[in-house]
Formats: sequence, structure tokens, C-alpha cells
Amino acid sequence: MQLSSLLYKVPLQATAGSMDTDVTHLTMDSRRVAPGSLFIAVRGTVTDGHAYIDKAIELGASAILCEALPDQTPEHVTFVQVADSARTMGLVAANFYGHPSKKIRLVGVTGTNGKTSVATLLFRLFRSLGYRCGLLSTVQNQIDDTVIPATHTTPDAITTHELLVRMLEHGCTHVFMEVSSHAVVQERIAGLHFAGGIFTNITHDHLDFHKTFDNYIKAKKGFFDQLPRAAFALTNADDKRGAVMLQNTLARKESYSLQTLGTFKGKILADGLFGLEMDIDNRQVWFKLIGRFNAYNLLAVYGAAVLLGEDPDDVLTQLSGLMPPPGRFEQVISDDRIVGIVDYAHTPDALQNVLETIAEFSQESETGRLPQVITVVGCGGNRDAAKRPLMAEIACKFSQRVILTSDNPRHEEPMAILEQMQAGVPPIDFKKTITIEDRREAIERAVALAQPHDIILVAGKGHETYQEIKGVKYDFDDRLVLREAFANRGKA
Repeated sequence: MQLSSLLYKVPLQATAGSMDTDVTHLTMDSRRVAPGSLFIAVRGTVTDGHAYIDKAIELGASAILCEALPDQTPEHVTFVQVADSARTMGLVAANFYGHPSKKIRLVGVTGTNGKTSVATLLFRLFRSLGYRCGLLSTVQNQIDDTVIPATHTTPDAITTHELLVRMLEHGCTHVFMEVSSHAVVQERIAGLHFAGGIFTNITHDHLDFHKTFDNYIKAKKGFFDQLPRAAFALTNADDKRGAVMLQNTLARKESYSLQTLGTFKGKILADGLFGLEMDIDNRQVWFKLIGRFNAYNLLAVYGAAVLLGEDPDDVLTQLSGLMPPPGRFEQVISDDRIVGIVDYAHTPDALQNVLETIAEFSQESETGRLPQVITVVGCGGNRDAAKRPLMAEIACKFSQRVILTSDNPRHEEPMAILEQMQAGVPPIDFKKTITIEDRREAIERAVALAQPHDIILVAGKGHETYQEIKGVKYDFDDRLVLREAFANRGKA
């Protein structure tokens, strides 16, 4: 494709070289440059792509898109200067790949908690309704049955467009995509045409990146501000920032709620460890998912499906048979009836939601003993440190025993993270709280402390199958470790 066609409707500041240059490949990674590539120099949080322009030229790039032109530009390479390389990359990718998001029904899901659950449930729902679908999520990317590992909650713009083209070639009609706040700020959704957007909720998270909660709210709102007039914007009316998301959107404004007025109204009739019964728009339905937080997720999914033109009764019938996504309130039960729950809860609000749900189920067993809740929880390194004491405080409030442990310490010292968590433990709860740096040992200790009918919550990592320490990812799956600990329970 000619460079001039790639730059259709792209605001340019300056150019040097021929605009008739043929481009056969797009990349923001200099290591992937080949003859005919357009190398896009993006200023990232860790590295600046402008530092790799010379390398890209050496590898045969035919054109360079950047924010600052070098002092000298080789005659055989075309340079294009723009104000924002990251945003331009999305526009260029859309042109290069033929605007695939306009040929498919793309729905984005944003919010602090529930993004993965809502996107995954929508993907499973529409497949059960007979459609071929795509999924872009924290857990994995998927084209119908084909699973593609995910490296980010929201991929970069080039990767997203490449995946959308593959989905179209496979016959997909719908794609459901998590949209992170980072992705909005970093322009990873530029060039995408959304058929709808969903807001789940917003609570304390990612302040390491956004610096202030107000900036975090603005990032989420930025997604809805970009929606086209033909799209729908579906928000959680019970979240006090739900209405804020809709303030400036051109999209059709809709809402769902359990407590207030909403386009899609739900009510919890019964909730237990093995299911949830709800009234949704005057239809009584039983679901395999549990907990109040999942009631909101189900309402969001139902509302989006109806807004996409599906029959409400068909939607609820199919939804009632769906299982929760991996690592979301996933149960592992021992032979002697200890209930283990693995959940991705890694924010204060998410942890409280899960523990409040567990508290509702911790009723007196047939033995006459009140089951205890044992919570194993940590906090990730190189992330928002302000939530660490809050996580420990919440765990203590809703648990009879608490074990603080490593999550993904990344490049931080595990004990430094744990000391920050310990600061949130109320003095009255010192005796019931222990700190074990090794996550496997922490889970095994929780199993050793448990008695039949107790509930062990292992929080923070959910579906993840690794633990990241000093830049290395080691095999580690909370679910497998918990099963192994149960299997070894009572052995000498």
C-alpha cells in the first residue's frame, strides 16, 4: 500500500521523502522491522521508539513515522512527522487493514472490576446463540475455539487490527474487548469503530500510572467520549460515577441497575454457593454464577445483548447455563469439604465484594460449628502501592484468619510489599494475621489451618499461571497449588 493511502485523514506536521513509497508492514518494534516496513516511533513509559530509528533504517524500513524529525534524513527513507505517534498508529493501522472494526460488531468493556467477566460472558453467550465471535481479554484472546495468549489487557493498535482481520477471515460477526484505562490514555483504541461500550464500576486502582483518582475517572470516561453516535453506551446506574461516563458521549445512553432506575432492571431473589436467582425485567432466572458482583455482570451482559438486537428470553435462557470465567470465584473443594475459592480480586473493592459474598455463605454447618474464612492475599509489585494497606485491612475485617503473601512482586522486594500491607492490619487483628513470603507455603498453611466446611479464599492472581519475580515468570497456578495442598492434606 502506498504511504499516501496509509496517511488518509491523518493530520501531518511535516514530511521528508516520497509519499509514493510502498509499505508492506507496520511495526512499533524495531526488532520486527523488515524491508518495506513503516516503523512507528512511539514514546512509551519505559522506552522511546525514537531512539531506535537508526536501527529501523538499518533493517530496511522504507518509512518512519515519528514526532520529531532527525537532523538528517536519508534520501531512500521517507519521514513523516505527527503530533502524536501513538494515536496516529491506530489511524494508520485502520487504513492499512481496511477498517476491520467497521465490518464487525465490536463492543468494549471498561471499569475497575468485572471487565474480564463481562467480556468473556458476552463472548460465550453469543457463541451459544449461534454466532462466530472474537474475544480480547486479560485472560486470553480468542477466535472462536482458537486461543491466542494475551500479553496486555488491551493490545496495541496494530495487534488489535491484525486480530480483527483474522476474526473477520474466520467469519466472526461480534468481538468483545476489554478496554483498560491505560489503553485509552496510550491511544491503543485509536482507529477502532465500536458498536457499543459498557461501564462496570470504578474504584481505587492504577494510581501508580494515573497519579490521581480524577485522572483515572477521566481515562475511563475518555472511552465513552470517543463512541460514535450509532453506538450504545451502557453504564452501571448504581455506581456514583456511572452517569459521569455518559456526560459527553454521542452514543445512545442506556443503563442497568439493582438499586435505582435503569433501562435494564434486576433484583436478587436468592444467592448461595452454588447459584444465583434473579428477577431481570420481570423474568425469573437461575444462574450458575454467584454473588452480588456477578449480578451486576449478568445485567451488563444481558443489557448489551438486547441492545445488540437479541431476544431477551433467548439471552436469559443461554446465560443461565454459562459458567464463570477462569479464576473468577472459581471453586476447588477438598474431599473433606473444605471450600477453596480462587479469585482475581486485586483491588480493595473487588476483595471486599468477594469476601462479603463469602460471608453471606458462611452459615453454621451441620456440625454446629461456624465455618471460618481464611484469606490468602498479596499485592503486585510495581503497581499502585496505596492500596496495599487497604487490602490487608479488608481481609482482616471479613476473615477469621489472614495470611499475607507474595503476589507478583515483579521488580520489588516481596517483604517490602508485605510490610506495607502489614501497616493496614488493625492492632486487634495482629494475632489472627500471619505473613508468609512464599505463596505456595502460604496456601499450604491455609489448608493446614482449615477444618471441614471452612472457606479458603486465595485472592489476587485468579487465572494467572505464573508468578513474576525479578523480571522472570515462574510456573505458578493458585488452583493447582490449592488442589495439591488438598490432596496432600493429612499425609505425613
